[in-house]
Amino acid sequence: MVLSGKNLTVHRNEKILFQGLSFCLSTQQLMTITGPNGIGKSTLLRIIVGLFKATEGDLKLESKGKIYPLAIACHYLSAQNAMKSSLSVIDNLKFWAEFYGQPFYHPYDALADIGLSDLAHLPFNILSTGQKRRVAIARLLLSYRPIWVLDEPISGLDHHAQKIFSTLFQRHLNQRGMIIAATHISLGLKEHHVIALEHFYPLRKK
Repeated sequence: MVLSGKNLTVHRNEKILFQGLSFCLSTQQLMTITGPNGIGKSTLLRIIVGLFKATEGDLKLESKGKIYPLAIACHYLSAQNAMKSSLSVIDNLKFWAEFYGQPFYHPYDALADIGLSDLAHLPFNILSTGQKRRVAIARLLLSYRPIWVLDEPISGLDHHAQKIFSTLFQRHLNQRGMIIAATHISLGLKEHHVIALEHFYPLRKK
């Protein structure tokens, strides 16, 4: 399976956000997206998962000569955790498990993998910032999708939690997955591709 982007250009508020961006990502590979705030990292992620459309260029997911829709192949973790604050931790994960269908991990097993089994029945809204992020990442384990698209996935996590997720991310890659992450923090894994978005910013005329 190969995910490729060709000559992607994005306009925002009649200005070019980035232009001429191309990449090619294969199974078991990690691609990180770097750059200062506001340069378009989150926008690029949303384009990859189909929430936004590039002004120019093409995205394609191909396997064995066939083209597949990107949206159903991606798990998207935005900067928001996408959990209902009034529900318990486990009920949030059960909701997402039912929403996704095609179960891959039981919600309790996903919680065990992130080290938060003891908090299963607490309301989500009383968790710490780091704990909330850990639960949000546990959502990705519930149903297998080969491409994980992550926006600052380990921001707010302590060193111990970061190591837990480095292990989970590597496991996903080992399961023939791909990871695309916008991050200021190293995920602790080999980076096969790095996109520095400032290199795709149009040159200003003097």
